Amino acid sequence: MSSLTATRLSYPSFWAVVPAAGAGTRMAADRPKQYLVLNGKPVLIHTLQRLAAIEGVQGIMLSLSPQDRYWPEVKPELSVPLWTTAGGVERSDSVLNALQDLGQYAKDEDWVLVHDAARPCVRREDIVHLISQLKDDAVGGLLARPVSDTMKRAEPNRRIVRTEAREDLWHALTPQMFRLGRLRHAIEQAIEFEASVTDEASAMELAGYQPLLVEGHADNIKITRPEDLPLAAFYLQQQDSP
Repeated sequence: MSSLTATRLSYPSFWAVVPAAGAGTRMAADRPKQYLVLNGKPVLIHTLQRLAAIEGVQGIMLSLSPQDRYWPEVKPELSVPLWTTAGGVERSDSVLNALQDLGQYAKDEDWVLVHDAARPCVRREDIVHLISQLKDDAVGGLLARPVSDTMKRAEPNRRIVRTEAREDLWHALTPQMFRLGRLRHAIEQAIEFEASVTDEASAMELAGYQPLLVEGHADNIKITRPEDLPLAAFYLQQQDSP
């Protein structure tokens, strides 16, 4: 843990959690995708800097693989405290570890924004909009995009079974923003019952909550495949243009 400390406030604060323990095998690269160079610096550094620049974010908890050998080479200087914790086998394990360790600094009623390490193009205005929409919400929610493509349901052999109606379907993005205590409990429950949860919202759904969808921009892509890296570079250049 870093020696940096954060001030406990008497009202709910905002914190960020970044799960970054994945290997990113689909990138077929010599290192995890969060350490690939994007416009002159690692993907992960772009992500952390965007979160740290949000007014009101008190600190960031980063989950890293115990076998991570790249982090010591790229550790950034940020304007907010940054701590690291051990990541787990699944995303939910990494997020849960981060939430448990974040409890040293944050309160259960504080808000936590969980953001993918490989989403470096998230816009500042989208995060600010998410916070403004959810800070008084009873449950919390996430950035998302309405589905615009025709959706097909397929069998394992990739033969189409049927076309799904796309009305009311959304692509889940991050950050996903929930109260620390509720989210920690929801993930603990999901793990206990061996339920498959691929994001924080699905854990909250299993716990009986209905998270709110907050529309964000389409350039908030997750770098997953080799072709995503030049696309992310293009989006960052466009965002930085006057």
